[in-house]
Amino acid sequence: MLKETVFHKKVVNSTIRPASRMAILSQREIEQLRDVTGTGLHRLFRKCALAVLSSGSQIDNCEELMSLYPDFDIQVRERHQGIVLEVANAPADAFVDDQLIEGIRYHLFSILRDILYLHDTTSNHKQIAPNMQISHEIFYRLRHAGAFHPGKRPNTVVCWGGHAIPAEEYDYTKEIGYHLGLRGIDICTGCGAGAMKGPMKGAAIAHAKQRHTNERHIGLTEPGIIAAEAPNAIVNELIVMPDIEKRLEAFIRLGHVLIVFPGGVGTMEELLFVLGVLSHPDNHDIELPIFLTGPESSSSYFDAVIRFIEMTLGSTALNLVRKVIGNPTLIAKLVSDALLHVTKERRQRDDSFHYNWSLHIEKEFQEPFVPDHESMAKLQLSRDLPTQELAANLRRALSGIVTGNVKEQGINAIREHGPFQIKGEPELMNAMDELLTSFARQGRMKVTGEYVPCYEIVKATATATGNQPRIIEPVTMP
Repeated sequence: MLKETVFHKKVVNSTIRPASRMAILSQREIEQLRDVTGTGLHRLFRKCALAVLSSGSQIDNCEELMSLYPDFDIQVRERHQGIVLEVANAPADAFVDDQLIEGIRYHLFSILRDILYLHDTTSNHKQIAPNMQISHEIFYRLRHAGAFHPGKRPNTVVCWGGHAIPAEEYDYTKEIGYHLGLRGIDICTGCGAGAMKGPMKGAAIAHAKQRHTNERHIGLTEPGIIAAEAPNAIVNELIVMPDIEKRLEAFIRLGHVLIVFPGGVGTMEELLFVLGVLSHPDNHDIELPIFLTGPESSSSYFDAVIRFIEMTLGSTALNLVRKVIGNPTLIAKLVSDALLHVTKERRQRDDSFHYNWSLHIEKEFQEPFVPDHESMAKLQLSRDLPTQELAANLRRALSGIVTGNVKEQGINAIREHGPFQIKGEPELMNAMDELLTSFARQGRMKVTGEYVPCYEIVKATATATGNQPRIIEPVTMP
């Protein structure tokens, strides 16, 4: 609304919405822009913004300009679907019928972008809490890749599953994707073959039928994986994270619902990661639904997975998942309902739709684990550990097996020094041996050819002379 200041300058109060990816800011960036102290960015942004809004003025002196508009202010307000800028007492010449001129809006958000970038590169995030530094890095990488779509409600379903799956399971993943696509739901996977391709392919067909033109098929990968497994052709947003830990965190920060299809060691690694994170007391009220699903033929697979979770992480972690077998339509309806619950919960927590800032993630889930013979042998695997720590170490053990199976450095290490050794308490090692043996027998370790195990499981057994290690030979399947 137009009004007069004491200087008889026409001014406007307005809410300005961005038309670029700068609609999405991190919590830290918003804090910086609101901070009026000497270390904050509010004063600098206010001066620069007033200069931009005074485009065409003959004044080239900052102090004189500020004196003409002493009541001018600009504030960043966070919304679930992105930020807005609220300006008070801004120069009226920058507006037409109370709407900001488009070219000035572009300039305004350009200076916002570059002020933040300059500050980030010089401060190196030193003022961010240590446990959030990696989460902010992941946010910046996802934003740089264009992964955030302002104005869109929670609609991204992460699908995990194996690349080495039988035809019946692949067709099932495709049918699930089809029913999700009919409902306009976006798909995010690890971008490879098998259960990562199927949901995208099914969704692509459904999106075409529904005439959806902005469908998203997001593929999250990392250099060690992508070097061995090319993205499938359906992926239309490919994002390469620096390592597996940042890739896994990106999945659960970016996604709103998780679907886990049958898979092998990599799928189990992903599931242990999210269950370990959600088992933390600070995440008790976080809404991140997890569905385990597959055709009727895969029911025994999930029974083995559930037994392993219960044996290792206990009933609390098990209660985080829901098993639904052989019913794609039901899964799609449950996912649609879950997305509504997530939307409601994000609003209640005043959290963004596009990035789950509220998740608390401990450093053992974030710090890169480099699997080699020494680090694998040193992993502590005991149910005496806190649930989160045990989940993190089990995840690392499985990550080592993935490395030995498909990654160049792991394959070379196994060829030179023999299998990795995984050591732990007998009951835990029996559970892991049972799970991995079932994966090998079902052909889930390798797409084609003979699977030669890259690991040995070692457990302590009571003898007359004390506790002695005993090696369980892994299964080799043609």
